[in-house]
Amino acid sequence: MRAFRVLVALGGLALVSGCATPTGPSAAARLNATTGNTASGNIEFVQVGDKVRVSGAVSGLKPNAEHGFHVHEKGDCSSGDGMSTGGHFNPAGSAHGQHGAGVHHAGDLPSLKADASGTARFSFETTALRVGDGANDVVGKGVIVHRDPDDYKTQPTGNSGPRLSCGVVVRT
Repeated sequence: MRAFRVLVALGGLALVSGCATPTGPSAAARLNATTGNTASGNIEFVQVGDKVRVSGAVSGLKPNAEHGFHVHEKGDCSSGDGMSTGGHFNPAGSAHGQHGAGVHHAGDLPSLKADASGTARFSFETTALRVGDGANDVVGKGVIVHRDPDDYKTQPTGNSGPRLSCGVVVRT
């Protein structure tokens, strides 16, 4: 009878643990405004199975406007204008495009939509990035929020204008 109770308890434990969302490694970026701009915020990257959940908030944006949002190849915000991050993170050498819609850079993320107060809150999943391993590892890369929306066509950047804020992705 004791063995049966132990098995039932273990089975219940397995059911409870099976319901929890498994999460893996995580990373974050603190966005700071580039010279002459006010946009800043925080972004979190969490590996959940074969996807990465990207979430956060950016404030100091133009109210009710869309802003390009990309992972860039270098984790270097030293230039003041964000240009030291280089181009979009693109380990596969793909054409620029829209996240979730065909071919695109690993660093092509959905544009951010600021609310009436100039804050964009977001949460989405991507299979284009990884946290902590592989060619698509986001750790050590730069994150940029741009002034204009991404047109998802213009090569190689999406014509999203100047860089408003810059951050470096670090493992948490």
